[in-house]
Amino acid sequence: MRLDQWLWAVRVYRTRPLAVAAIKGGHVKLNGQPTKPARDVHPGEVITAQTETLLRTLRVIASPSSRVGAKLVPQYAEDLTPPQELERAKARALIPVPTRPKGMGRPTKRDRRILDQLDS
Repeated sequence: MRLDQWLWAVRVYRTRPLAVAAIKGGHVKLNGQPTKPARDVHPGEVITAQTETLLRTLRVIASPSSRVGAKLVPQYAEDLTPPQELERAKARALIPVPTRPKGMGRPTKRDRRILDQLDS
């Protein structure tokens, strides 16, 4: 099975185009090496995939014939993600996202700079 299909089938990414974009963007590594979306995956290989908030590490157990339900994912992928990474993702989720009050209009150049500083 292709790498992009496998990542989609075991629910690492919501859609195949997102999986392809992540692979081409260098956010997915197969056995520690950058790869291409069409590369076949085999049992025993280790995949590291950066999602929006989490760096997931998975070992391929098998290839599903199509997308599987969340309860069936452990049959096809073993989650090797370190507990520290899971804690870091939970901490990121607790940080409040800055919002502008309704009716304030578009941010000014100064407001944009301040928002950009908060992101970095």
